[in-house]
Amino acid sequence: MRTAITNDIKYVGVNDHITDLFEGQYIVPNGIAYNSYVIMDEKIAVMDTVDEKFTQQWLQNLKNALNGRNPDYLIVQHMEPDHSANIVNFINEYPDAKIAASDKAFVMMKNFFGTDFADRQIILKEGDTLSLGRHTLTFLAAPMVHWPEVIVTYDSFDKVLFSADGFGKFGALDVQEDWACEARRYYIGIVGKYGMQVQMLLKKTAALDIQKICPLHGPVLEENLGYYLNLYNTWSSYEPEEEGVVIAYTSVYGNTKKAAMELAECLKANGCPKVVVNDLARCDMAEAVEDAFRYSKIVLATTTYNGDIFPFMREFINHLTERGFCKRTVAFIENGSWFPAAAKIMKGMLEKSKDITYAENSVRILSALNSENMGQINALAEEMCR
Repeated sequence: MRTAITNDIKYVGVNDHITDLFEGQYIVPNGIAYNSYVIMDEKIAVMDTVDEKFTQQWLQNLKNALNGRNPDYLIVQHMEPDHSANIVNFINEYPDAKIAASDKAFVMMKNFFGTDFADRQIILKEGDTLSLGRHTLTFLAAPMVHWPEVIVTYDSFDKVLFSADGFGKFGALDVQEDWACEARRYYIGIVGKYGMQVQMLLKKTAALDIQKICPLHGPVLEENLGYYLNLYNTWSSYEPEEEGVVIAYTSVYGNTKKAAMELAECLKANGCPKVVVNDLARCDMAEAVEDAFRYSKIVLATTTYNGDIFPFMREFINHLTERGFCKRTVAFIENGSWFPAAAKIMKGMLEKSKDITYAENSVRILSALNSENMGQINALAEEMCR
């Protein structure tokens, strides 16, 4: 694994193949990395720590990089425990070091550790700088990307942006995989609610000459940075990334599933560029949410259930709305044996979502598909493919 980011910046992070659910909900089949960096200069700065499960490995990585020297600063950009858990262990190991962080981060340290390290605080504000020698670090406030205390750091000498959780992804660094897929799932699941704040941070960094981005999860980015920046701009402005239709369904006895599958075939027959089908009871919910934000149109198909909608559909729509779902075309398939109300309920759940265009056609099933339903499915497919 790569340890030299530049001549002066060393990687001292760790790979986690132990955790099965990141943040207690996101499956990480290829693990996750907790990144930490050291800037070696006349003075030495360590950028963040790692998860508590990897204390000894991180301290050894740090010792190897320091090569007999002692760090002057620990810069804490983000206080989530996967990055801050080893602050106390760091201070125990290097008692002369100072801690540089935002004022809100020190409040959180008091909450986590019972101390705010008052005797070694350097409180960082927007635009503050810290000179290490050749390297001058400039700090930018990034509140709610995705916690309120977050700062990011720009090194003007090596032209590196240390981006905290921004530009992160699931997946350990010893696994090769497509960046965008797991970065998209990471962004939408964890940061997606805070698109406005991400947009503000992108505007702040637009004036900087950035040659490398060093996130707290995922690989260092250094080639074709425009690709990553453009994706972040699309995601944080809630624009569809691609034209296509997502069908998200739940089905009790299989009849709603049959309608969803019939619609998928009709969409393909009508030339729809991309059709994605998710069974919400069985798929990874985070993947389904990712698809909903990736593509331009979505069909929600479910049953009326206990006077409401099927629980997995309710959960799915809650995930969408709490992350600011908007700017999409939405259609409904509802099923019910005596009083179908699912479409009305789903539409009601989306009432606060902005810039939603509802399809003129919908599908209403009374227990099982019939010729009338098939006509509705064909009409909906034609409309969604226009």
